[in-house]
Amino acid sequence: MKKDRYGILAAEGGFADLPLEALKSAAGWYIGTRASGLPVTRESMEYFDTEQEARSALDSGAWTQRRNP
Repeated sequence: MKKDRYGILAAEGGFADLPLEALKSAAGWYIGTRASGLPVTRESMEYFDTEQEARSALDSGAWTQRRNP
C-alpha cells in the first residue's frame, strides 16, 4: 500500500509539503522529514538496519505512520 509522500506529522507541526526521506539517527534508519538539511520529524514507527531497507519500505509503503511526534 502506497502512503503519502509528504510528512503528516511535519504538516501538523506547520511544515507543509516536506517530502519523506530515509534518514539516519543513532537508533538506525527511519522514514522522516527534514528542512534546511536538519531533521524535522520521524514519521515511521520502525527503525531499519540499513538505508536500503528504509528506502524499500518507503517505496513500497511497508512502514507504519506514527500518530504523535
